[in-house]
Amino acid sequence: MNQLIRVNLNDGSIIKEKMENEYLRKGGRALTSAIINGEVEPQCDPLGEDNKLIFAAGLLTGTGVSSSARLSAGAKSPLTGGIKESNSGGIFSQIMVRSGIRALVFEGLPAEETLKVLVIDGNELALEDASYLENKSVFETFQSLKEKYGEKAGIVCIGQAGERKLPAAAILSVDPFGHARAMARGGLGAVMGAKRIKAIVARDNRDVQVEPANAAKLKELRKKFNQMVLEDPRLESRKQYGTAAIMKAMNSLGAMPTRSFRQGSFEHIDNISGEKLHDTIVERKGKGKVSAPCMVGCLISCGNVYPDTRGEAIVSTLQYETIVLLGSNLGMDNLDDIALLNKLCNDYGLDTIETGCVLGILMDVGMIEYGDVEKCVEILKEVASGTPLGRIVGSGAAVTARVFGTIRVPVGRNQGLPAYDPRALKGNGVTYITSPMGGDHTAGNAFGARDKVDPLGKENQVELSKGLQVDCAIVDLLGICLFARTPVAADMGLVADLINNLLGLELNKESIYDLARETLRLEEEFNRKAGLTERRLPEFFYKEKLPPHNTVFDVPQEEIDNLQLG
Repeated sequence: MNQLIRVNLNDGSIIKEKMENEYLRKGGRALTSAIINGEVEPQCDPLGEDNKLIFAAGLLTGTGVSSSARLSAGAKSPLTGGIKESNSGGIFSQIMVRSGIRALVFEGLPAEETLKVLVIDGNELALEDASYLENKSVFETFQSLKEKYGEKAGIVCIGQAGERKLPAAAILSVDPFGHARAMARGGLGAVMGAKRIKAIVARDNRDVQVEPANAAKLKELRKKFNQMVLEDPRLESRKQYGTAAIMKAMNSLGAMPTRSFRQGSFEHIDNISGEKLHDTIVERKGKGKVSAPCMVGCLISCGNVYPDTRGEAIVSTLQYETIVLLGSNLGMDNLDDIALLNKLCNDYGLDTIETGCVLGILMDVGMIEYGDVEKCVEILKEVASGTPLGRIVGSGAAVTARVFGTIRVPVGRNQGLPAYDPRALKGNGVTYITSPMGGDHTAGNAFGARDKVDPLGKENQVELSKGLQVDCAIVDLLGICLFARTPVAADMGLVADLINNLLGLELNKESIYDLARETLRLEEEFNRKAGLTERRLPEFFYKEKLPPHNTVFDVPQEEIDNLQLG
């Protein structure tokens, strides 16, 4: 898995490179950020010729350890204006690694507007015409490509939002059940659309196999890692309720965005809780599924398939972030309505977090009534059809707020905030401000540390966020899910040994931490050169008290300004 593939869209050439020493030790976010910092002009237009779009497998992808097949996408973000990485599950990265590829780098812009699809078939790669997929939704694209390249093909694609280069556009990857998993944050789907790449297809060519450096030792270490995953006391809860397991805890904490971030708790929490989600799936049976993996070989299986009243699948997977941003944040108290909005976002290729923030703003300014799912559906369809309002909505929360003249815009570096209000979970507020990724909980989520640092207090939040950001950078470079981080935190030496016996490297525990800190340093360096130096949340978070605890974001600015991540 030591090849780096460069796809030059200026002339259509495809070049295979052996991974150089600088890149050989890096995977996932560490690799995408290193390439962007080293090869992309920070002042470039994110939708222009000089930006690059990179897809990278993690360092543990291919080891067979649980939850190690997340795929990272990276570029200069059209939403934040800075460096960005977003990752998701799916089957693509495992097939890519079996083809001997660690990363794909898309460079330049094509002279013609014709859409293309990159096809990986073992050792063979080709850019093929994809004009027949123009203006097709994500699920239509999945179906067409499966018919052409096989049901087991790994697929990464964009929908109409990406084709229109809208900054809220996501990149979607097919999972083992044919559903969509989103590399949602930062508008990277718009970069893919600008480069006129509709999709990437990886055919699972079993004739091509990449042998690990030490297969016997790797098998032994994999068994140890997976056993640690199985022994995690949170495993059963994650299987039964997925990420929605924290719904009631967040509601009690008063940090769950409700009615466009005007409240921190929702009076109808029982209607949209993790328990309600679980029970509804079980009662409806049919194609509904509790505990569905987003990648092959995951022992946690925290996903789900949410069915309608007839047992037909609506969407997979309905997660905490989406239930909140498209639920309580919009005054929605019906999981069916939330699932429908989730399905449309996936199909059109939109980030559900960003879109939830946008719809919340439209409700806050009186354009939509809270709880009006029909109007929300109508507006999302406008994104797909490309109307002026649809283009505004697809441009994200910051643009929408400016157009409608409100300063109540829940963003961090122009990126819609996830489902943790920074006035009640202040460690997350520090992350939103200081992370090179902008308003992104996956860069350092303080929810799990609420028993160690008072989430409502202002003390120790900066140091907490810093440590969490390093931890999350480690997870991202390994290509594993956050839910599988228990063995990583417990035994970093085991992680290093896994990588060494897969790739023939000589890493140790400290090497992994060094890679994470270097990643953060490179990201901060890129953002400084791009002119992103301000460390502030929007004004209303400092002044408007959040019920029920009536708190504001008040972590000392001096501490935030002095924080150095790298």
